Amino acid sequence: MTVNYTSKKVRQKIISILLTILLALVGIIVLLPILWMLSTSLKEQGQVFIMPPKWIPHPIQWSNYPKALDFMNVKIVYRNTILITSIDILGTIISSTLVAFAFARLRAPGKEVLFLIVLSTIMLPQQVVLIPQFILFKLLGWVDTFYPLTIPFFFATTPFLIFLLRQFFMTIPIEMDEAARIDGCSYFQIYARIILPLSKPALGIVAIQSFMNNWNEFIRPLIFINSASKYTVSVALANFSSDYGMTPWNLLMAASLVALLPCIILFFFAQRYLIQGIVITGLKG
Repeated sequence: MTVNYTSKKVRQKIISILLTILLALVGIIVLLPILWMLSTSLKEQGQVFIMPPKWIPHPIQWSNYPKALDFMNVKIVYRNTILITSIDILGTIISSTLVAFAFARLRAPGKEVLFLIVLSTIMLPQQVVLIPQFILFKLLGWVDTFYPLTIPFFFATTPFLIFLLRQFFMTIPIEMDEAARIDGCSYFQIYARIILPLSKPALGIVAIQSFMNNWNEFIRPLIFINSASKYTVSVALANFSSDYGMTPWNLLMAASLVALLPCIILFFFAQRYLIQGIVITGLKG
């Protein structure tokens, strides 16, 4: 009996060690592109494509970072991107929670059909609506302003996040709404005082998802913004090739790492919300 128990413990320990090694290898593979970006950002331009490649550059070119940040006008593009992203997160949370609350809690004829229509827009490629959007914003005089990049998010333009929030709201017991109604609460008071305070994990995942989408957005700022003073980080990075004539990969990698930094910081500080939001956001029908 003791032998069996011991051998079982040994097997479990061996399996645990093997899984740890496997996960470590997968982690290294996932980090390889970032490590390559870091290595390239510290090289001279002539060392970027030498074979065999050198992971540790010599000499280390720390001056690539000031050059890259100065070229992309980092203060302006960061200010623009942070402003646009912050407004978009606010608009997404307000509009998506309101629409999701309506689908999850209100009773109306045809609600399920309307919800399916909203979900079907997930399959619509963004590029399909760019031309009608551009025509509309051109008529409104919004081209080369931040309005096309911010105002639409106050009208619940993210169906996946609406779906995610609706599913979470449906996991909150309906009896809480009924008790609040007996106490004289309106639907908006139920939304503001009961649903939202209980939905912090879901709101966290919505905010993170919205941040990632808007921080990395490239197509829409490229189409709607013309002035260099209004460029976002992604558009500024794309200008390295066009302005230099040839791509300065060492400077581009340095600028890309700086652009990636907020996403990395967000991941480390908000990974608890990412995991918790995925775990507790059920798929209740």
